[in-house]
Amino acid sequence: MSPLTVPVGDPASLESLAAVYAYPEQVAAGRPWLRANMVAALDGSARLEGLSEGLSGEADKRVFGVLRALADVVLVGAETVRAEGYRPARARAEFAGARRAAGQEAAPAIAIVSRGLELDLSAPLFTGPLVRTVVITTEDSPAEARRAVAEVADVVVAGERSVDLREAVAALGRRGWTRLLTEGGPRLLGGLAGAGLLDELCLSVAPLLTGGDGPGILRGAGIPGAQHMRLVSLIEEKGFLFTRYVRPASAGGSTG
Repeated sequence: MSPLTVPVGDPASLESLAAVYAYPEQVAAGRPWLRANMVAALDGSARLEGLSEGLSGEADKRVFGVLRALADVVLVGAETVRAEGYRPARARAEFAGARRAAGQEAAPAIAIVSRGLELDLSAPLFTGPLVRTVVITTEDSPAEARRAVAEVADVVVAGERSVDLREAVAALGRRGWTRLLTEGGPRLLGGLAGAGLLDELCLSVAPLLTGGDGPGILRGAGIPGAQHMRLVSLIEEKGFLFTRYVRPASAGGSTG
C-alpha cells in the first residue's frame, strides 16, 4: 500500500482526515487498537520551552482534533496532565453522527496513568468532563489519595508497585473502548512500546530546530531490538509533516 497524501487545508479536510486516520475494521469486533499521537521537532525534541504546545501549529491542531474525535479513550501519563494543563475532551458537532453510529459516547474519555495520584482533583478534568475521567493506578498507591480520586473519577487498579500497562489496556478494552489513543508523554509511550502494545504511531514533525535538550517522543522503552514500522500515510502542510506508521504485526491482525 503506497502512502497517501492529503492536503490538510482542503475545505473537506475533516472528512478527508477522518478517512485517512480511520481505525481498522477489527476494532468493531472487539480487538483494541492503540495509536499514539506525538509531535517532534526536526532535531527529535518532543518539547519546546518545556511543552509540546510550542511545537504545534494550526494544521497539527486540526489533526490532533480529528484523532481525538475518532477515539473512544485518550490514555495519558499524569506528568503530561500536570505539565500540559489537560482538560476534558470536547464533543465536536462534525463527528456527532459518526460517533453515534459507531456506538461511541459524545467525546472520548481521558484515562490517566498515575502511581502516586498527585492530581489536581479540582481541575475541569475531574469537575466537568462529558465522560467520567478514569485514573489507572497501582495496588500500593496511597490509600487516602485513591479514596479521594474515586469520588471524582473511575479508579482502575492495574499492577502492584508499577502500573501494568497490559492490564491497563485490557481494562479499557473491557469497557468496550477499542479505539485507543495515547498522547504520551515520552515515558508512557516508551512503556507501551516496550510492552508490545503500540499498534500505530501518528508523528507530526514540526519544521523547527529547538536547539535544546528536550526528551524525544519515547523514553525508557526497553524494546528488545529495533521495532520496524510501516509508513501508511504522509501529509504535508506549511512545512509540517504528518506521518502515520503501523506496526507490521498489527497490520496483519496480531495483537503483539
